[in-house]
Amino acid sequence: MTEGNFVDYVKIYVSSGKGGKGSSHLHREKFIEKGGPDGGDGGRGGHVIIKGNKSLWTLFHLKFARHIKAGHGGDGGSSRSTGHDGEDKIIEVPLGTVVRDKETEEILFEITQHGEERILVKGGKGGLGNWHFRSSTNQTPRYAQPGMPPEEMDVILELKVLADVGLVGFPNAGKSTLLSVLTSAKPKIADYPFTTLKPNLGIVAYREFKSFVMADIPGIIEGAAEGKGLGHYFLRHIERNSTLLFLIPADADDIQKEYEILLDELRRYNPEMLDKDRLIVVSKCDMLDDELKSELKKELDVAFKGTPYLFISSVAQQGLTELKDKLWEMLNVDTEEPENSHGI
Repeated sequence: MTEGNFVDYVKIYVSSGKGGKGSSHLHREKFIEKGGPDGGDGGRGGHVIIKGNKSLWTLFHLKFARHIKAGHGGDGGSSRSTGHDGEDKIIEVPLGTVVRDKETEEILFEITQHGEERILVKGGKGGLGNWHFRSSTNQTPRYAQPGMPPEEMDVILELKVLADVGLVGFPNAGKSTLLSVLTSAKPKIADYPFTTLKPNLGIVAYREFKSFVMADIPGIIEGAAEGKGLGHYFLRHIERNSTLLFLIPADADDIQKEYEILLDELRRYNPEMLDKDRLIVVSKCDMLDDELKSELKKELDVAFKGTPYLFISSVAQQGLTELKDKLWEMLNVDTEEPENSHGI
């Protein structure tokens, strides 16, 4: 998928179908002059339904679909025949899509499961035919209910990328390079800040045909939590990652300071982000000899206060196996503990 085809925010107008009118028909037949009411009910208007599709990774297919309307219900007929139901309109979205009311900005629901369906606006109920209104005192009602009007709404669809691991770091930290080495993803890579303007997803192949998903998020700058730079545009994408991988280059002026700035931006955006598992990775370590690496380890042991960290080099293919092992261990610690507790 090219970067221009990644769309994670769209505004659309949706309208359900109106209900069909009930019929006020009176039965007439040869030799039966006053057969009584036999008007059928109107059909239900079509719903607009949001459906999760795991094969989709973007909202690009909705970029130009500004108005989405369901079909109207058919009118009731004679002989108590019910009108047809309006055609439902199904909008397929990638997993991780948040649906928000544009006017109130209230979150209506989120789609996180494949095949999950939620009705966004309900179709109008069909009107009852005059057959329902017959009584001992009114045996030939000549009226029926009209169909209920449609519901309409302006909504915002916002995609929050669903990935197991989110790459967090300053621009030009080497996130895209790491993603390209670990996965089959082909992000744009160049030696200048903000090469990545849209999230890139890649599947990391692990041992015994296992895998996990890693997302390269556009780089953080100071003030991002207030919307500076790319701001909230990328921060929402790491809200759903279960593990955050902080990537800091070995040639940074102050590795500890960069890490603290990244943490502070996440804290100001959403304090709950700090509850996620964290792994610090010092990249471009092929620039360090053994002596420098040893001295740096002593400093980082104090600076990171127990937070795990690794040294890697994407270009020189150093430490990548250890990195995948560590990430797999962090992602699966919750599922492995119950098994061990039962002696399995």
